[in-house]
Amino acid sequence: QVQLVESGGGLVQAGESLTLSCANSGRQLSINAMEWHRQAPGKQRELVARITNSGNTNFADSVKGRFTISSDNAKNTVYLRMNSLKPDDTAVYYCNADGIYYLDNGTPVVGRYWGQGTQVTVSS
Repeated sequence: QVQLVESGGGLVQAGESLTLSCANSGRQLSINAMEWHRQAPGKQRELVARITNSGNTNFADSVKGRFTISSDNAKNTVYLRMNSLKPDDTAVYYCNADGIYYLDNGTPVVGRYWGQGTQVTVSS
């Protein structure tokens, strides 16, 4: 099984920075892409940033220029560096990975996996 675990969330003031990490503690995954999503109270979950296994990145317009995403595919880890945080960035942040892992008998399992989320709160 693939188990994604996020860390690095917390309470910060507007203008400060945080770095979120997400690591896979389960079976090694051959990554196609990893993403960060967020969900604020009363709102739908939204895609924040995405990075492919070739290093291509995409960002939501609301975070462009402030957030960066990076990954270490060999370690199945993705990071989200968040600068100049705003109260509107307050949300639970979830990481997501899609890829393939192999069972002991060599059977490939293709899937999309989510972490449990980490709370980011930005005070004004």
